[in-house]
Parts: sequence; C-alpha cells; structure tokens
Amino acid sequence: MMQIKPILAALKRHKAGTILIALQIALTLAIVCNALFIIQQRVDRLSRPTGMIETDLMAIQNRWVGIDDEATAPLVKADIQILRSLPGVEDAVSTNSFPLRGGGWSMGVRLNPTAKKPITQTTLYFVDDHALPTMGAKLIAGRNFRADEVVTIDPKVFESSPVVIITKALADKVFPDGSALGKQIYITEGAPSSTVIGIVERLQVPWNGNFANKFEGNSTLLPIQLSGNFSAYLIRSKPGQLASVLKAAPAALFKANRMRVIPSERGVRTYADVREQAYKSDRGMAILMGIICVVLLAITAAGIVGLTSFWVGQRRKQIGVRRALGATKHDILSYFLTENLLIGIGGVVVGAMLAVGMNLWLMQQFEMARLSPVYVIAGVIVLLLLGQGAVLAPAMRAARVSPVEATRSV
Repeated sequence: MMQIKPILAALKRHKAGTILIALQIALTLAIVCNALFIIQQRVDRLSRPTGMIETDLMAIQNRWVGIDDEATAPLVKADIQILRSLPGVEDAVSTNSFPLRGGGWSMGVRLNPTAKKPITQTTLYFVDDHALPTMGAKLIAGRNFRADEVVTIDPKVFESSPVVIITKALADKVFPDGSALGKQIYITEGAPSSTVIGIVERLQVPWNGNFANKFEGNSTLLPIQLSGNFSAYLIRSKPGQLASVLKAAPAALFKANRMRVIPSERGVRTYADVREQAYKSDRGMAILMGIICVVLLAITAAGIVGLTSFWVGQRRKQIGVRRALGATKHDILSYFLTENLLIGIGGVVVGAMLAVGMNLWLMQQFEMARLSPVYVIAGVIVLLLLGQGAVLAPAMRAARVSPVEATRSV
C-alpha cells in the first residue's frame, strides 16, 4: 500500500504548485456550490405554477388618454362586454394586475384591526365575478363572488371589501387550524373587516423577485373594479382560438374607443409570453451560472493536468530509478493518484469553508436562501473525482516510464 509520508515530503518540495492547485480547487468548489444552488433556485422559480390555467389565456394592458379617472369606469365595463362578446372568447375580466405581471398592490393581513405588525403580506387583485373562470383558478372551498357584490371604487379612497376570496397559502398562514372560511380578516390597518367567502387552491402574486418569496402564494381577490387610467384585461379564448382572439381583441377595443394606448411592447401578450418575459432574467442567470461552472471545472482540470505533467517531466529519472528497484506500473500510477488526492482533499476542505462563507455573504447582500449541505457534499465529491480523472492521463504516462531512464543523465 502506498505510504503517505514520502508523498507529503515530495509535496513540501513543491509548495508553490501544491498551494496554487489546492487554492484553485477551493475557489472552484466555493463558486460552483453557490452557482449550482442559484441555478436550482432559478429553475424552481421557472417551474413554479401560477394557479391559473395558462393555455388559451392572454393579457392586454390598456391606458386611457385625456379622460378623467372618474369617467373610466363605464368605459372599462364597455370594453369587457365587447371582449366577452367576441367570437372565440370564453370569458374576460378587468383587473389591476395578475400573476407575473410585475406590478400590483401589496398589503398586510391582520386579525386585529389595530395591530401594528401584520401576520403576513398579500397581493390584492381587484376583479369581478368572472375572475375565477377567466383565470382558471380552482375554488376549493366556499363560493365565487356574485355580480351584485361587485362595486367600482376610486383607488385613492379604497379601504377594504366586505367579502374576499383568498388563496389556501394565505388561509393556512393566517388560520393554521384550517378555519379561514367565514372568518374576518383586515387588509388595511384600522379599516372595516372582510369576510372570507372562498378559498382558491393557488394564485401567485404579480412579482417573482426574492422579496416576494416569503408570500408568493398569498393572494386576495376583491369584488372591486378600480377607476383610473390603467386597466389590465385577462381574456380566455375557446380552445385552439387564441391566435385569432389575439388579433381581434385589440382591434375591437380601438374600434370602440380610440382614446386609449395599448403599448406596442407587452401591451398584448399570450400568457406564455408573460411567463417567458417574467422569468427572462432568471433563465439568463441560470444559463450564466451553468457556463461559469463548466468553465471553472475545465480550468481546474486543465491546471491539474498541467501541473502533474510538469511534475512527471521533472521526475522521469526518479521514476526510472523506482522502476529499476522493482516498482510496478500500478505503484507509479497509485503514487500520482494519491498525491493528487491529498492536494484535492486539502483544497475541498478550504473550499467547503469558503462556500459556506460566500453563501452567508450572499444571504446578507441579496436575500438568498441558506446553502444546503447537500450542495457542498456533492461539490466535494465532484471536485475530487474531477481531480482524479484529470491526473489519470499524466499518471499513466508516468507509469509507462522505462527503468532505463535511471541510467540517463539529468
């Protein structure tokens, strides 16, 4: 069995190269562990369901021009009636926002109207009784809004709504015992309470940034239409007719009233486009982190190959002497593999500490989650295997050195 002491003695004579490779392994491990953790977070976010049936769904963002805010309510109602009557349209709803839109209202939920600190945050979706069928959100308890419960309110004077529908995530957070249905909640400090009349299985908030991770499933629907110059329309087409509705809907709106602006960019989108644009930065970050991991691993492997090849070239006479004294090819191969393994172990020990330290810094600066030990353990295994794989070729060349090398001059 290969003795460790002679190998350690040899490494002490090559301190510079040993330390450089160990540090390279350590830095690679620290960066790769955190990069893979970021990739996993981004991929999880990309696959996060909104709670809606996203097929056959589209969105239009509309702004009124030259019209007083108070006069927009009947115009929005007229728009919705036009959209619902279009051929190929299943249903439509006007709302202030929708999942993954990127902007909306966020409020604190309380059980005590005078409590200074809310139990949790929630987004507010101002909709009507057509919201659930249009969105495709699944009602798992209670009932939908009735048409007579829908009112129009100036957003500047909004306080609360007599009735609300909330998501299961919000219900479980505020009422852990599962008794949310029929209970009172307060979504504005000091305002009247709202009765929970329904619970939907899931409905994501409009934001997908790190700040919203703690309440990404906490949504509240209110039977309110807000007056104002902005409105978002969600439209569900009949199966297979989304493409035709995508063209017909904005044309019908402009025909009804030209005093509007529908942005050329993100003004009319399928929900597939909404999702793609919302997660564009996450997708880009995941790809970038993946490239960084591949490049770092390749550079580390190349460094190990280069250093070992250099050492083999320097030690050809010594290897020849060992072969002449009876060392087998397997002994020479084991020597270099063990030598590299010792360097690798030193590198991954330092790298594991660096990985944890880097994650703690990222947590403070960018609100990242805590790094799972699984990533560190997996990274250690990958780096050690990579090192052994990288050193294999030069080690095999060393094993093929002939005993006759011992007789040659240096």
